[in-house]
Amino acid sequence: MTDQCWQAEAEELRKLAPKHLLFLCVANSARSQMAEGVARSLAPAGVTISSAGSKPTKVNPLAIEALDEIGIDIRGHFSKSVDTIPPDGVEVVITLCAEEECPVFLGKARRIHWGLPDPGGAGLGEEERLQSFRLVRDELERRLAVVFGR
Repeated sequence: MTDQCWQAEAEELRKLAPKHLLFLCVANSARSQMAEGVARSLAPAGVTISSAGSKPTKVNPLAIEALDEIGIDIRGHFSKSVDTIPPDGVEVVITLCAEEECPVFLGKARRIHWGLPDPGGAGLGEEERLQSFRLVRDELERRLAVVFGR
């Protein structure tokens, strides 16, 4: 995804000022959880932020650690199935999958795709994996700051 593409989408979202954003990825363990945490820290009062996945597992401890480093606590988060999110009221769905097949959300929401790499990084050491989580976190923060005008 080019910088110009996501920036135009983020600007469009800012103008739409949606009242409910949903972030989706497969496991709802890393990217979508971090996006939910970052978005909640930036969104104005009254905006609902959710995340879910097609095959939920558990929140990755490195996602928790990466957000902890910037003062966002997602320890209370848990992985949720996209089937548990009522479609009514969700105005925007942002899918975050890159190399895997993204979940489908049935509803009338505006759909945006921000394909970000899975920070889980099979075969990487712990420090390299944490660095991957930091890179995804920073990219989410950069994009969501535009969405929420921060």
